[in-house]
Amino acid sequence: MSKLSADAIRLLSEGKNIAIIATIMPDGSPQATTVWADTDGEHVRFNTAEGRVKTKNLRRDPRVAVAILNSDNPYEQVTVRGHVVEFAHEGAIEHIDSLAKKYVGTDVFEGREPEDQRVIVKIAPN
Repeated sequence: MSKLSADAIRLLSEGKNIAIIATIMPDGSPQATTVWADTDGEHVRFNTAEGRVKTKNLRRDPRVAVAILNSDNPYEQVTVRGHVVEFAHEGAIEHIDSLAKKYVGTDVFEGREPEDQRVIVKIAPN
């Protein structure tokens, strides 16, 4: 199993560095979405809601590419190619709230819809 590079861990752990998640549509075309992301030291993690295009794509085909951009210098980036190893509902609300704290300084994610079922997507590098 591959490991996240030190640069990937740094960009995911420090600052407000966004990630771009690239998934594969049913017709084989690419789909990309900007997300808030972090790491547990071994995986890239992001939070989304069930039913979104990226979630549907990843449940059908777990292959993914993630570009993490340095918010202070977007020409510094790290790309991680990997696959989804887990979709976790448990702790997902707390996770999105922690990402909101990291990225916008609020204690609670204000974009949550009452009908959303939040999910943490965990990606292992290839």
